[in-house]
Amino acid sequence: MFKSFSRKLKRSTVDFLHQLANTLEVEEEGKSSAKAGEFPNGPDSSPQGEAIAELSEDLSGPTANLAKPELDPGHGREMVTAINIQNVRNGASTPEEITAVESSQSNGNSHVAVVPPSVSPSADAPPSSSLDRSNRRRRRRRRSKENRASSKAPLALTTGLKTLGRSVSRFTQQPRFWLVFGFGLGAGVGTSALAWGFYQLETMTQVAISDVVTYAPPGTMTIKAANGATLQEIGNVSHDTVTMGKIPPLIEQAFIASEDSRFREHRGIDPQGIIRASLSNVQSGDVVQGGSTITQQLARLVFLNQDRTLARKLKEVRLAQKIETALPKDQILERYLNLIYLGSGAYGVADAAHAYFSKTPEELTLGEAATLAGVVPAPSVYSPRQNLELATRRRNEVLNRMAEVGFITSAEAQAAIAEPLKINPSPLKRFNREAEFFTDYILDELRAKLPEEELQQGGLTVNTTLNNQWQEEAQTILTNAVKKYGRWQRFSEGAMVAMDPRTGAIKMMVGGKDYQGSQFNRVTQAKRQPGSTFKPILYGAAIASGISPNKSYPNVPIDIGGYQPANYGDSYSGGNMSLRDALTSSVNVVAVRLLLDVGWNPVINLARQMGISSKLEPTYSLALGAWEMTPLEMTSAYGTFANKGIHVQPYAIQNVVNTKGEVIYKAEHKQTKALDPDSNAIMTSMMRSVVTSGTGRPAGLGDRQVAGKTGTSDEAKDLWFIGYIPQLVTGVWLGNDNSRPTNGASTTAAMVWGQFMRDVTKGIPVESFPAMPKNPDQRKPSIKAEPIKRRVKVLAPPSSPETDSQTTTDRPRRRRRTQTDAARPSNTQTARTTAPAPASAPSAPPRTVSAPAPASAPSTPSADAGLPAPPSARKSE
Repeated sequence: MFKSFSRKLKRSTVDFLHQLANTLEVEEEGKSSAKAGEFPNGPDSSPQGEAIAELSEDLSGPTANLAKPELDPGHGREMVTAINIQNVRNGASTPEEITAVESSQSNGNSHVAVVPPSVSPSADAPPSSSLDRSNRRRRRRRRSKENRASSKAPLALTTGLKTLGRSVSRFTQQPRFWLVFGFGLGAGVGTSALAWGFYQLETMTQVAISDVVTYAPPGTMTIKAANGATLQEIGNVSHDTVTMGKIPPLIEQAFIASEDSRFREHRGIDPQGIIRASLSNVQSGDVVQGGSTITQQLARLVFLNQDRTLARKLKEVRLAQKIETALPKDQILERYLNLIYLGSGAYGVADAAHAYFSKTPEELTLGEAATLAGVVPAPSVYSPRQNLELATRRRNEVLNRMAEVGFITSAEAQAAIAEPLKINPSPLKRFNREAEFFTDYILDELRAKLPEEELQQGGLTVNTTLNNQWQEEAQTILTNAVKKYGRWQRFSEGAMVAMDPRTGAIKMMVGGKDYQGSQFNRVTQAKRQPGSTFKPILYGAAIASGISPNKSYPNVPIDIGGYQPANYGDSYSGGNMSLRDALTSSVNVVAVRLLLDVGWNPVINLARQMGISSKLEPTYSLALGAWEMTPLEMTSAYGTFANKGIHVQPYAIQNVVNTKGEVIYKAEHKQTKALDPDSNAIMTSMMRSVVTSGTGRPAGLGDRQVAGKTGTSDEAKDLWFIGYIPQLVTGVWLGNDNSRPTNGASTTAAMVWGQFMRDVTKGIPVESFPAMPKNPDQRKPSIKAEPIKRRVKVLAPPSSPETDSQTTTDRPRRRRRTQTDAARPSNTQTARTTAPAPASAPSAPPRTVSAPAPASAPSTPSADAGLPAPPSARKSE
């Protein structure tokens, strides 16, 4: 058809050109005749007439025998030819040349008269003036000819366009033209639309097909222990999976028969399957077969949503084709079986097999495998835990389909159909959690370290520092201790944390006796008074400032501007006591005297360098641990002593890896040099004495060297022990969330510490601490002391028998409180502490809590900054 159209168009164009040439000749003749009447002097007055007259005049002389051309104005070409002949004649020198010119013009079909060869212009040639006039006339005639040609060009173009228009008009009146034109226009528009649509589809499906292999639903996350064990799974993640190449045959056959019987033959889409599924669904009046292939469903799971739109379906088809090109069939099937939702919160066939039948995929029977495959079209409807009858009916349809495809025989299908569907449900494994206090802390740390969009991208794996075996042992030990000792010692909660002092890795974190009863993490959220466990920081600043561990202070009651610290049990030796012995026995008056010699700022600065970030103020009670801090802070500070004076910031997250295996976060081990090695070695030696011969004896580990310190706040509200070996530091706290006084002692915390450390150190090599410097009294100070110039007034020790019977016993807090005691506020001072302390040196801080504890009654604030110190600031052990 198009060739015929082309030939006709070519033929019409040729006819048009012939008609155009003829029309031009006719118009020239007509216009020349019409213009002859415009000149009053006759036709010779026209430009053509003038040219002919001039030609006649030139030929009248020696060329009189030349035939005169016709004076027809319409024959312009004959006139011009005659003029050219005359020009040649004038320039010729012999009659032979003139005859040759005339003969060449005659052969060219020019309409000119024949000039006789006998005529010769040589005898009667015109004069030079006559030749000049002839040349001028020839130039004028040439210009006139050029002007006429230029004036006729627009006329010829207009006439040609009109002729072309008439030809086109006649051609378009034929019916076949419009048929061909319409078909061509439709084909062009359709082709353009198809090309544009394909371009748009390709643009919308520009994705990384490799994401299919690593895909995980958004918001999913897995938190793992240091040994790779799963601690918690978050989001719609598959806990158990099937592996490519090891998919049970019954599982593969059931899903292929139900969802995509030609899975091994097609390349992403199956037109036959779509037609077959549509007919089956129409005949049954229900959705019994799916039209989408397994590859299409996988593309929808990974890249698209569940919108029922044509655009989504087209993208699904195109993505399925790309997946089939990039991945083998077995890998496509493996990813599909691990991602597909199978109802009741189960994702993947492995989790569904456990949820419905408490089995692994390899243990499923034929009927059970068909049951899982039957859930796919409508998980909320066909789930056997939701509707056993519908699930059975759907199972039977899958079994019949397996027989039709040829995976099983009809007899096997009927035998499986005859069996009743029985389920044995089990809780999903992904809902199991371990180390709940620790994983909650991990989630808080993630929010602080990574932006929300990265946390929501899905499939993150968080590798932590936790030793899950230690965690389980610590949880058991603490729960049993609270249950066993808490009844008669009147404490109801506890907390434990352990870390590697060399790396800062948190190896264990128990935030309470029972996570189900209270999710309040007392390791990181509860701020408590550390009591005497803060004294090693004070002593460390003193030793680093050049003070000898052998320096002694009198163990007598003192008064510093109205502040009167008291020893635990109001017991005073009356003589001098060395710093080593004072720390071992936890003597308070010596600690306060030492603070005066060192100064507040050196102690506070050292505490900051050792990891204490809680509020610390320059008060006398700072020496006795009156300012509150978390168990994690205190344990981290003791890690500085265990690590030879180098503090390493504690951390719990080793790294975070996305689904592609890329590390998007990695822990940084921030180290700070807090103490010089010699001062640190002296402090470790002094704290070893606490364990070997002081208040921390229950923390002994036999042949291992152990250093640590006990601590008890006023009325035994807080019971502490923090100790360490070269490879591990552990902190223990016991008490009540509402700060209610207990009847316990810090030795209980030391005993709990010893139980835990004896278990976990079985696989840790025995190491020794660095030796003491040879000349501890001759050391160069690494910290500059800033002594506090305050007058210290020595008081007489209490000697009244009545007072001794009430205040000097080993456990004065265990006695029953009288009605008078019950009416007295807990922060009431004894008779000798009524004088106010200087405003510049407040004796005790107000109590603060970092996070609301699940207590029935809030704690009572301590005395204001400018008032005398409460007992907690005077008698901390």
